[in-house]
Amino acid sequence: MNLSLKAAFAALLLAGSAGAVQAYDGEQFVVCKLNPNGDNFLALRTCGATSCKMISKLGPGTFVITMEPYETNGWREIIVQSHIEDWSYGGRSGWVYGRYICEVRY
Repeated sequence: MNLSLKAAFAALLLAGSAGAVQAYDGEQFVVCKLNPNGDNFLALRTCGATSCKMISKLGPGTFVITMEPYETNGWREIIVQSHIEDWSYGGRSGWVYGRYICEVRY
């Protein structure tokens, strides 16, 4: 193997290991901190802004799975779970304001 081929192979190995990215499986959250004297729901929206169309209303105790590990301008992309053990990723999806979801810890 000539020197330039060895260098290219070494660079390829380094790039592959340095750029390894793990998939995000989602974390489970529950709708929380709502004002029971107010609307008492969390709006599920088509995008991460109050100007975006509301898809549905999520009540207190609704379980959701996050799509990304971090908020974007205070918003989280989520999938609604039908119950605490539903990991089908088949529920409605959209955006919610992150202040009103709490991580479920086991």
